[in-house]
Amino acid sequence: MLLSELERFAREDVGEMDDSSSIVPEVIAEAVILAKEMCIVSGLEEADQILNYFGLNGERLVQEGAAVCAGTRVLAIRGLARSILQAERLVLNFMSRMSGISTITRSCVDRAGTVRVASTRKTTPGFRSFEKRAVVVGGGDPHRFDLSSSVMIKDNHLKLLSLEEAIATAREKASFTKKIEVEVERLEDAQKAASLGADIIMFDNMSPDAIREGVELLNRGGLRGWVLLEASGGITPENVADYAATGVDVVSMGALTRSARWIDFSLEIEI
Repeated sequence: MLLSELERFAREDVGEMDDSSSIVPEVIAEAVILAKEMCIVSGLEEADQILNYFGLNGERLVQEGAAVCAGTRVLAIRGLARSILQAERLVLNFMSRMSGISTITRSCVDRAGTVRVASTRKTTPGFRSFEKRAVVVGGGDPHRFDLSSSVMIKDNHLKLLSLEEAIATAREKASFTKKIEVEVERLEDAQKAASLGADIIMFDNMSPDAIREGVELLNRGGLRGWVLLEASGGITPENVADYAATGVDVVSMGALTRSARWIDFSLEIEI
Protein backbone atom coordinates (compact mmCIF):
# COMPACT_ATOMS: atom_id res chain seq x y z
CA MET A 1 0.00 0.00 0.00
CA LEU A 2 1.34 3.42 -0.92
CA LEU A 3 1.79 5.86 1.93
CA SER A 4 -0.48 8.32 0.13
CA GLU A 5 -3.23 5.69 0.01
CA LEU A 6 -2.79 4.84 3.67
CA GLU A 7 -2.92 8.49 4.68
CA ARG A 8 -6.10 8.98 2.64
CA PHE A 9 -7.78 5.95 4.22
CA ALA A 10 -6.75 7.07 7.73
CA ARG A 11 -7.91 10.65 7.15
CA GLU A 12 -11.27 9.41 5.88
CA ASP A 13 -11.90 7.28 8.98
CA VAL A 14 -10.32 9.34 11.78
CA GLY A 15 -11.48 12.74 10.55
CA GLU A 16 -10.39 16.12 11.83
CA MET A 17 -11.38 15.85 15.49
CA ASP A 18 -11.60 12.37 17.02
CA ASP A 19 -13.36 13.16 20.31
CA SER A 20 -14.34 9.54 20.95
CA SER A 21 -10.72 8.36 21.07
CA SER A 22 -9.48 11.46 22.91
CA ILE A 23 -11.39 10.42 26.05
CA VAL A 24 -9.31 7.21 26.25
CA PRO A 25 -6.36 7.35 28.70
CA GLU A 26 -2.90 7.14 27.14
CA VAL A 27 -2.07 3.67 28.43
CA ILE A 28 -0.54 0.65 26.76
CA ALA A 29 -3.14 -1.97 25.90
CA GLU A 30 -3.40 -5.29 24.12
CA ALA A 31 -6.14 -6.37 21.73
CA VAL A 32 -6.97 -9.27 19.50
CA ILE A 33 -8.88 -9.58 16.24
CA LEU A 34 -11.25 -12.54 16.13
CA ALA A 35 -12.87 -14.21 13.14
CA LYS A 36 -16.56 -14.54 13.93
CA GLU A 37 -17.26 -17.02 11.12
CA MET A 38 -15.48 -19.52 8.90
CA CYS A 39 -13.39 -17.85 6.22
CA ILE A 40 -10.14 -17.63 4.28
CA VAL A 41 -8.15 -14.92 6.04
CA SER A 42 -6.88 -12.11 3.85
CA GLY A 43 -5.73 -8.54 4.41
CA LEU A 44 -3.12 -9.25 7.08
CA GLU A 45 -0.42 -7.51 5.06
CA GLU A 46 -2.57 -4.39 4.84
CA ALA A 47 -3.46 -4.68 8.53
CA ASP A 48 0.27 -4.69 9.38
CA GLN A 49 0.79 -1.49 7.42
CA ILE A 50 -2.16 0.24 9.07
CA LEU A 51 -1.02 -0.76 12.55
CA ASN A 52 2.52 0.45 11.85
CA TYR A 53 1.14 3.77 10.62
CA PHE A 54 -0.65 4.22 13.95
CA GLY A 55 2.48 3.23 15.90
CA LEU A 56 1.14 -0.18 16.92
CA ASN A 57 2.70 -3.64 16.93
CA GLY A 58 0.82 -6.49 15.32
CA GLU A 59 1.49 -10.20 15.57
CA ARG A 60 -0.09 -12.55 13.05
CA LEU A 61 -1.59 -15.57 14.75
CA VAL A 62 -2.51 -17.30 11.47
CA GLN A 63 -1.02 -17.20 7.98
CA GLU A 64 -2.48 -15.19 5.11
CA GLY A 65 -4.78 -17.53 3.18
CA ALA A 66 -5.44 -19.79 6.17
CA ALA A 67 -8.87 -21.38 6.53
CA VAL A 68 -10.17 -20.57 10.00
CA CYS A 69 -13.34 -21.28 11.97
CA ALA A 70 -15.47 -18.94 14.08
CA GLY A 71 -13.69 -17.78 17.22
CA THR A 72 -10.16 -18.02 15.79
CA ARG A 73 -7.71 -15.38 17.01
CA VAL A 74 -6.08 -14.07 13.86
CA LEU A 75 -4.11 -10.97 14.92
CA ALA A 76 -2.74 -9.69 18.24
CA ILE A 77 -2.15 -5.95 18.71
CA ARG A 78 -0.18 -4.00 21.31
CA GLY A 79 0.30 -0.26 21.75
CA LEU A 80 -1.40 2.90 22.95
CA ALA A 81 -5.07 2.22 23.65
CA ARG A 82 -6.11 5.41 21.85
CA SER A 83 -4.23 4.36 18.71
CA ILE A 84 -5.74 0.88 18.79
CA LEU A 85 -9.24 2.36 18.77
CA GLN A 86 -8.35 4.75 15.96
CA ALA A 87 -6.95 1.96 13.79
CA GLU A 88 -9.70 -0.55 14.65
CA ARG A 89 -12.30 0.10 11.95
CA LEU A 90 -9.79 0.61 9.15
CA VAL A 91 -8.09 -2.72 9.92
CA LEU A 92 -11.42 -4.54 10.24
CA ASN A 93 -12.77 -3.07 6.99
CA PHE A 94 -9.74 -4.21 5.02
CA MET A 95 -9.78 -7.69 6.51
CA SER A 96 -13.56 -8.09 6.18
CA ARG A 97 -13.68 -7.07 2.52
CA MET A 98 -10.54 -8.91 1.45
CA SER A 99 -11.34 -12.08 3.40
CA GLY A 100 -14.78 -12.16 1.81
CA ILE A 101 -13.20 -12.13 -1.64
CA SER A 102 -10.61 -14.76 -0.70
CA THR A 103 -13.32 -16.99 0.76
CA ILE A 104 -15.57 -16.99 -2.31
CA THR A 105 -12.52 -17.37 -4.54
CA ARG A 106 -11.28 -20.44 -2.65
CA SER A 107 -14.74 -22.00 -2.92
CA CYS A 108 -14.79 -21.49 -6.69
CA VAL A 109 -11.21 -22.71 -7.12
CA ASP A 110 -12.06 -25.92 -5.26
CA ARG A 111 -15.12 -26.48 -7.49
CA ALA A 112 -13.29 -25.71 -10.74
CA GLY A 113 -10.59 -28.36 -10.27
CA THR A 114 -7.63 -27.81 -12.59
CA VAL A 115 -9.26 -24.97 -14.54
CA ARG A 116 -7.96 -21.54 -13.57
CA VAL A 117 -10.42 -19.18 -11.84
CA ALA A 118 -9.86 -15.50 -12.64
CA SER A 119 -11.36 -12.21 -11.49
CA THR A 120 -12.43 -9.30 -13.70
CA ARG A 121 -12.24 -5.49 -13.67
CA LYS A 122 -15.56 -5.33 -11.82
CA THR A 123 -13.91 -3.88 -8.74
CA THR A 124 -14.39 -1.02 -6.30
CA PRO A 125 -12.82 2.18 -7.71
CA GLY A 126 -9.65 2.97 -5.76
CA PHE A 127 -9.60 -0.46 -4.11
CA ARG A 128 -8.82 -2.70 -7.10
CA SER A 129 -5.27 -3.66 -6.12
CA PHE A 130 -6.45 -4.93 -2.73
CA GLU A 131 -9.39 -6.84 -4.19
CA LYS A 132 -7.14 -8.42 -6.81
CA ARG A 133 -4.65 -9.42 -4.12
CA ALA A 134 -7.46 -11.03 -2.15
CA VAL A 135 -8.31 -13.11 -5.22
CA VAL A 136 -4.70 -14.31 -5.38
CA VAL A 137 -4.72 -15.16 -1.65
CA GLY A 138 -7.83 -17.27 -2.31
CA GLY A 139 -6.01 -19.19 -5.04
CA GLY A 140 -7.42 -17.33 -8.04
CA ASP A 141 -5.87 -15.43 -10.92
CA PRO A 142 -6.06 -11.60 -10.90
CA HIS A 143 -6.63 -11.43 -14.71
CA ARG A 144 -6.25 -7.91 -16.09
CA PHE A 145 -5.39 -5.13 -13.66
CA ASP A 146 -6.30 -2.46 -16.22
CA LEU A 147 -6.91 -1.84 -19.90
CA SER A 148 -3.18 -1.71 -20.62
CA SER A 149 -2.61 -5.28 -19.42
CA SER A 150 -3.67 -6.83 -22.74
CA VAL A 151 -5.63 -6.06 -25.89
CA MET A 152 -9.26 -7.04 -25.33
CA ILE A 153 -11.44 -6.94 -28.45
CA LYS A 154 -15.06 -6.83 -27.31
CA ASP A 155 -18.46 -6.65 -28.96
CA ASN A 156 -18.47 -2.85 -28.93
CA HIS A 157 -15.13 -2.78 -30.74
CA LEU A 158 -16.58 -5.04 -33.43
CA LYS A 159 -19.48 -2.65 -33.98
CA LEU A 160 -16.90 -0.11 -35.13
CA LEU A 161 -14.52 -2.27 -37.18
CA SER A 162 -14.27 -5.83 -38.48
CA LEU A 163 -12.63 -8.65 -36.55
CA GLU A 164 -9.94 -8.85 -39.22
CA GLU A 165 -9.21 -5.12 -38.87
CA ALA A 166 -9.24 -5.27 -35.09
CA ILE A 167 -6.74 -8.13 -34.83
CA ALA A 168 -4.50 -6.73 -37.57
CA THR A 169 -4.44 -3.29 -35.97
CA ALA A 170 -3.74 -4.79 -32.56
CA ARG A 171 -0.81 -6.75 -33.98
CA GLU A 172 0.54 -3.58 -35.58
CA LYS A 173 0.12 -1.14 -32.70
CA ALA A 174 0.29 -3.13 -29.47
CA SER A 175 3.53 -4.22 -27.84
CA PHE A 176 4.73 -7.70 -28.75
CA THR A 177 4.52 -8.57 -25.04
CA LYS A 178 0.73 -8.15 -24.96
CA LYS A 179 -1.73 -10.93 -25.70
CA ILE A 180 -4.72 -10.30 -27.92
CA GLU A 181 -8.03 -11.58 -26.57
CA VAL A 182 -11.26 -11.70 -28.55
CA GLU A 183 -14.69 -11.86 -26.92
CA VAL A 184 -17.09 -14.00 -28.96
CA GLU A 185 -20.80 -14.70 -28.65
CA ARG A 186 -21.10 -17.02 -31.66
CA LEU A 187 -19.23 -20.25 -32.33
CA GLU A 188 -18.30 -19.24 -35.88
CA ASP A 189 -16.59 -16.14 -34.48
CA ALA A 190 -14.48 -18.34 -32.20
CA GLN A 191 -13.20 -20.28 -35.21
CA LYS A 192 -12.58 -17.07 -37.12
CA ALA A 193 -10.69 -15.41 -34.25
CA ALA A 194 -8.50 -18.48 -33.78
CA SER A 195 -7.69 -18.66 -37.49
CA LEU A 196 -6.75 -14.96 -37.46
CA GLY A 197 -4.22 -15.55 -34.69
CA ALA A 198 -5.96 -14.44 -31.49
CA ASP A 199 -4.05 -15.52 -28.39
CA ILE A 200 -7.13 -15.89 -26.19
CA ILE A 201 -10.77 -16.50 -27.06
CA MET A 202 -13.40 -15.60 -24.49
CA PHE A 203 -16.75 -17.36 -24.80
CA ASP A 204 -19.02 -14.65 -23.42
CA ASN A 205 -22.47 -15.24 -21.95
CA MET A 206 -22.81 -18.71 -23.48
CA SER A 207 -24.22 -21.81 -21.88
CA PRO A 208 -21.86 -24.63 -20.87
CA ASP A 209 -23.26 -26.78 -23.69
CA ALA A 210 -22.57 -24.08 -26.29
CA ILE A 211 -19.03 -23.56 -25.01
CA ARG A 212 -18.39 -27.29 -25.05
CA GLU A 213 -19.49 -27.34 -28.69
CA GLY A 214 -17.18 -24.42 -29.46
CA VAL A 215 -14.21 -26.20 -27.92
CA GLU A 216 -14.96 -29.28 -30.02
CA LEU A 217 -15.19 -27.19 -33.21
CA LEU A 218 -11.77 -25.71 -32.52
CA ASN A 219 -10.36 -29.17 -31.82
CA ARG A 220 -11.74 -30.58 -35.05
CA GLY A 221 -10.43 -27.61 -37.02
CA GLY A 222 -6.92 -28.01 -35.60
CA LEU A 223 -7.15 -24.56 -34.02
CA ARG A 224 -7.14 -25.46 -30.34
CA GLY A 225 -3.43 -26.04 -29.81
CA TRP A 226 -2.10 -22.48 -29.57
CA VAL A 227 -5.14 -20.57 -28.31
CA LEU A 228 -6.17 -20.12 -24.68
CA LEU A 229 -9.90 -20.48 -24.05
CA GLU A 230 -11.83 -18.54 -21.43
CA ALA A 231 -15.45 -18.71 -20.32
CA SER A 232 -17.06 -15.60 -18.87
CA GLY A 233 -20.46 -14.12 -18.16
CA GLY A 234 -23.07 -15.42 -15.77
CA ILE A 235 -20.67 -17.72 -13.93
CA THR A 236 -21.42 -18.15 -10.24
CA PRO A 237 -20.14 -20.38 -7.42
CA GLU A 238 -23.15 -22.60 -8.07
CA ASN A 239 -22.41 -23.25 -11.76
CA VAL A 240 -18.63 -22.75 -11.98
CA ALA A 241 -18.03 -26.51 -12.05
CA ASP A 242 -20.27 -26.84 -15.13
CA TYR A 243 -18.30 -24.19 -16.99
CA ALA A 244 -14.97 -25.63 -15.88
CA ALA A 245 -15.99 -28.98 -17.38
CA THR A 246 -16.45 -27.56 -20.89
CA GLY A 247 -12.78 -27.84 -21.87
CA VAL A 248 -11.78 -24.20 -21.37
CA ASP A 249 -8.56 -23.17 -19.66
CA VAL A 250 -9.95 -20.30 -17.59
CA VAL A 251 -13.25 -19.22 -16.10
CA SER A 252 -13.43 -15.51 -15.26
CA MET A 253 -15.96 -14.37 -12.71
CA GLY A 254 -17.13 -10.91 -11.76
CA ALA A 255 -18.83 -12.67 -8.83
CA LEU A 256 -15.48 -12.98 -7.03
CA THR A 257 -15.63 -9.28 -6.23
CA ARG A 258 -19.22 -8.30 -7.00
CA SER A 259 -20.86 -11.04 -4.92
CA ALA A 260 -18.30 -11.42 -2.13
CA ARG A 261 -19.89 -11.05 1.29
CA TRP A 262 -17.95 -9.20 3.98
CA ILE A 263 -16.59 -11.50 6.67
CA ASP A 264 -17.40 -10.62 10.27
CA PHE A 265 -14.32 -9.84 12.39
CA SER A 266 -14.19 -8.08 15.74
CA LEU A 267 -11.47 -6.36 17.74
CA GLU A 268 -11.51 -6.93 21.48
CA ILE A 269 -9.40 -5.04 24.04
CA GLU A 270 -7.93 -7.62 26.41
CA ILE A 271 -6.38 -5.39 29.12
